[in-house]
Amino acid sequence: MIIMYDKITILIPCRNEEKFISAIIEDVINQDYPKDKTEVFIIDGMSDDKTREIINQYSTKYSGLKVLDNPQKTVPYAMNIGIKASSGDIIIRMDVHSLYPKDYISKLVYFLEKLNADNVGGVCITKPFSDTLMAKAISLVLAHPFGVGNSYFRIGAKEIKEVDTVPFGCYKRKIFDKIGLFDESLIRNQDDEFNARLKKNGGKIFLIPDIKIIYCARNSLKTLAKMYYQYGYFKPLVNLKIGSPATLRQLVPFGFILSLIFFLILSLFFRPAIWAFIFILFSYLLAQIIVSLKIAIKNDIKLFFILPVAFATLHFSYGIGYINGIKNFVFLKKHKKKQIEDMSLTR
Repeated sequence: MIIMYDKITILIPCRNEEKFISAIIEDVINQDYPKDKTEVFIIDGMSDDKTREIINQYSTKYSGLKVLDNPQKTVPYAMNIGIKASSGDIIIRMDVHSLYPKDYISKLVYFLEKLNADNVGGVCITKPFSDTLMAKAISLVLAHPFGVGNSYFRIGAKEIKEVDTVPFGCYKRKIFDKIGLFDESLIRNQDDEFNARLKKNGGKIFLIPDIKIIYCARNSLKTLAKMYYQYGYFKPLVNLKIGSPATLRQLVPFGFILSLIFFLILSLFFRPAIWAFIFILFSYLLAQIIVSLKIAIKNDIKLFFILPVAFATLHFSYGIGYINGIKNFVFLKKHKKKQIEDMSLTR
């Protein structure tokens, strides 16, 4: 059963996505939600590849699709531009690197209404970007509890559950009038900050396992490291803004890296401390080997030699990013726009 609103708005932030933009536009066009009740804004971060050309080809055929410029290029600016331009009662963000079933929008709207929620989202089924062993390893790491902890939208859930965040999000439009827009100082984690603010104001967020999104993971260690470094780097700033610490899963890589650094430095003055360093590192490597072997046996034994590197890339990138974020945002008070803009963008 499809629940009708006068208008819903789909927001798609993008920048230089010529390889993916056609697929998401096709997914939106093929949704079973009525076209006359849907407006679609693709907010383009001034792409310099063929992204804009491809979008324009579709917009001439589909009158409900419009392009908005995002001179600032990052996702929170794109979302805020789209929200300000929207006329829908419901705001749905969709990510370019994902594929969606044809009932995606109708199910989101149905559960948003049924659960009297302020934000609902589905489960990400992580798939490799390409057919290489590295791409397969990265996709498996991003969907395993050893890699991402109890992030339910990544590892899955058996039933509908109230959570702290969901991927992309389907929001009631009025929530933005109540608590404000996305924080434009956050290149990453802007959805986490907004959802934390939403919950602090009494809002409810639900994960719907029946809604499944196919997410195409990064295909190289370099892009994985860059992405997770930024996730870790901006998390302390999110914590400062919402006035509360991160969840336990977000602190684990930080605590692990910090303990290694602490005991290694301490061993320079107190030599027995080196044994604590060795124990922590050995325990991590042993856990890596056990988890990687189990995954490899189930999927492809050749992955056993790649998975530990992928796990370490994720954990160390996030942990080092978190430490740098604490240094810059907590101790050095570098909240300035210029400092944030100096980071290279991934979108």
